[in-house]
Amino acid sequence: MKLTFNKKNLDKLYNKYNKRKYVHPDPLEFLYAYDTPDDREIAGLTASSLAYGRVAQILKSVSSVLDIMGPSPSEFLAEASSASLRQTFAGFVHRFATGDNLAAMLTGAGEIIREYGSLHECFLAGLGKDDETILPALSFFAEKIIKRGNGVCGHLIPLPKKGSGCKRLNLFLRWMVRKDDVDPGGWEDVPLSKLIIPLDVHMYRIGISAGLTVRKQANMRTALEITRGFGKLAPEDPVRYDFALTRPGIRDGLKPDQFL
Repeated sequence: MKLTFNKKNLDKLYNKYNKRKYVHPDPLEFLYAYDTPDDREIAGLTASSLAYGRVAQILKSVSSVLDIMGPSPSEFLAEASSASLRQTFAGFVHRFATGDNLAAMLTGAGEIIREYGSLHECFLAGLGKDDETILPALSFFAEKIIKRGNGVCGHLIPLPKKGSGCKRLNLFLRWMVRKDDVDPGGWEDVPLSKLIIPLDVHMYRIGISAGLTVRKQANMRTALEITRGFGKLAPEDPVRYDFALTRPGIRDGLKPDQFL
């Protein structure tokens, strides 16, 4: 199906489907339990990093990790050591991710909290005011987590410089930077205009069908190209329509032709 985008139709789509009632079973729903950005960012990093595979397993894995970290994930990580995290998550498995991978990512996050005060402050340290997108900051942030996690994060934290579209990290940023009926926000100092579309298979197909890209791989270059396409319609918020457009790929009972 060839899609034809214009701002009027996309805004209509946003107003109709960008509602909290359409969130479940998106792992984004876990972030709603946390009132402070410091806790929400840890919940968001956890939920987004595990957002691949079967939806039921994603929800089970994220829930199990957040339950262990308790009501304040940021305090849990600030006090946890690398050794204690490896022991705590020794039996964890989520598809290709092991307990060591998870412990390394959380170790990296904990080290960042101790060094910068929060993940937010670390991300801002890599963001230049003249940067066209958040890509430089994303690279800085990912490299910090991987380095502080002794390089054992595995695929949970991808590196943009290797060409990855970094779908899950860009999803995390959408959750933390945008604030509306769906995205809870908290990172108020990061411009919406610099966000990059979280490029999964659903958004890639949409981008192809709408003529936003002709690239053959769903990598970072493709994500940037599709983002620029949406940026022509919503320059102040190019990922504004991501949630509504990708609902058919996540939520049962909704079909693409209901959206456009």
